[in-house]
Amino acid sequence: MYRNGFKRIFDLLVAITVLLVLSVPLLLIVLLLLLDSEGPLFFKQVRVGKNLNVFNIYKFRTMTNQKRVVGTVPIIGKAEGVTRVGYYLRRYKIDELPQLINVLTGDMSLVGPRPSIPEQLEKMTNSEKTRYSVRPGLTGLAQVNGNIYLNWQERYIYDLQYIRNINFGNDIRIIFRTIFIVLLGEKKFLNKPVALKEN
Repeated sequence: MYRNGFKRIFDLLVAITVLLVLSVPLLLIVLLLLLDSEGPLFFKQVRVGKNLNVFNIYKFRTMTNQKRVVGTVPIIGKAEGVTRVGYYLRRYKIDELPQLINVLTGDMSLVGPRPSIPEQLEKMTNSEKTRYSVRPGLTGLAQVNGNIYLNWQERYIYDLQYIRNINFGNDIRIIFRTIFIVLLGEKKFLNKPVALKEN
């Protein structure tokens, strides 16, 4: 019941509520971004979603407006090209908030496997591609169990574990762990995996 209906309703209710509550802070972020560096307000990138359908994911732009090759290696900390405001947006995951628009349009969910770039499909097994049987999420089991400290295969294992155990309680657990990680940092939760309730 949750997987096939209420999960989508839950996504919409939370996304709309968060956007309304944070409307003023979001406007302030927009102003800071415009003052900090030249370039578009949003970073847009093609990602793979449910049933291997591609869509554009949105983030606040956190890097300078220079052309660069997009790779599969995460950009961490004050890496080259990250703007002053962008560093803090990335540190507290604020740059991901525009993806609530993707949730509203139905391309994403609040919780699910993170959407990958198309090039990653070439290196996935058929079993790993099962992660595309559900909507990708703003956060997911892999993101609260190590995230950048995990290799891709480890992340896919967590993705498939989540897909087998989608329920309201597990989504709430992942959302609350995400909030704590944003506030306290990922290192404090390493080797402290979230225990899912099995379906």
